[in-house]
Amino acid sequence: MKYLVMIQGTQADYEAMSGNGSEHAPAWNEKEIQAMFSFMQSINDDLAESGELVDGQGLAAPAQTRHVLSGKDGRPVVTDGPYGETKEVLAGYWVLECESLDRVTEIASRITQCPVPEGTVEYPVVIRQIMDGGGDVC
Repeated sequence: MKYLVMIQGTQADYEAMSGNGSEHAPAWNEKEIQAMFSFMQSINDDLAESGELVDGQGLAAPAQTRHVLSGKDGRPVVTDGPYGETKEVLAGYWVLECESLDRVTEIASRITQCPVPEGTVEYPVVIRQIMDGGGDVC
């Protein structure tokens, strides 16, 4: 079965990783950034070796987001980020092919152990099964 495993963050988290901390997002130093990247690379390497990794990517900061809606006249309404009303956003993801929900939960549990500076907000790792096209989606 395929699963989407998602990690969340905020614009403040991205700024903190650039050294600009705030009340709920302490500034990261270079050693902490390298520890995080090393940890994530280790997870990616293990998942690639086990054959479970389909894809995985970190996403750009929310400030680089664009929302597209259908306007009343049918023309698109485009808004660039950042968005004050948005708290957490998708910060990165993995698409995994795992034998069971228990296995993907084990992987998600490992992801929660990523080193971060003290005082950093903890977000849940979200797991969603990817439908195979044969089931109901609504």
